[in-house]
Amino acid sequence: MSVGRAILYIASAAGVGLLIRSLLRGPVPLTVALGAFAVYLGVAALGVFKPQLQMYAELIWRGTGGRAEIALTFDDGPEPEHTRRILSILAREGVKATFFVIGRKVERYPEVAAEIVKQGHALGLHGHNHDRLLALRTPKHIMDDLLAAQEAVRKATGEIPMMFRPPVGITSPRIDEAVRKLGLTVMAWSVKGMDGVAGARADKVASRIARKVKPGSIVLMHDALERSDQEPASVAALPAVLAAIHEKGLKVVPLEELLREP
Repeated sequence: MSVGRAILYIASAAGVGLLIRSLLRGPVPLTVALGAFAVYLGVAALGVFKPQLQMYAELIWRGTGGRAEIALTFDDGPEPEHTRRILSILAREGVKATFFVIGRKVERYPEVAAEIVKQGHALGLHGHNHDRLLALRTPKHIMDDLLAAQEAVRKATGEIPMMFRPPVGITSPRIDEAVRKLGLTVMAWSVKGMDGVAGARADKVASRIARKVKPGSIVLMHDALERSDQEPASVAALPAVLAAIHEKGLKVVPLEELLREP
């Protein structure tokens, strides 16, 4: 059992215990009841916004460790200009990465998705529409969204990705049910560049990743922005990120290679 799920069960058991106590000995003070409810909501929200706890869905967020290796991943593409600039930098450094693509963008730029695969990189799913509320939809809706994204990638590249990173990283039991039925693996991250936020600076992105990256890290950056044509800070930051990784004696490997057992 994951730590997150254990925390949720403990919080739920505490709530049930408080309810039983109220039935047997009379209502607890309102402040106590409200406080307990607030704590439970906080625990529930923590599991939503910190998927690494695996409170609602099983996922992978880091490598097995034991080797001086890390993996680079990029979200929210493809996009003709920015994705190609990322690809150019990776090719120059001889590095392979994984791109978690949005299905509707693949439909719009199938040639860019094909270039990613042709250059030896892997593709994962990031939803078809990057629905920020996807985790709240029905399992059928989630499955339909993921199947549409898979089909877009298949038409563009001939490949069917089996890794999925939920939009904004939000998970839920409904996400868990849908991916289990489709046989997908949910992927999170252990180091976040914060390169896709408004006002992100390349030097800050590079220093943040350099400070946090360690053996087994899965690094999250962006080769495009979700709803904007603006260049993500990762494009300018990537050379410094790669230099910092090498200075730490770490090797960038494909995500699937990072996840293999020692």
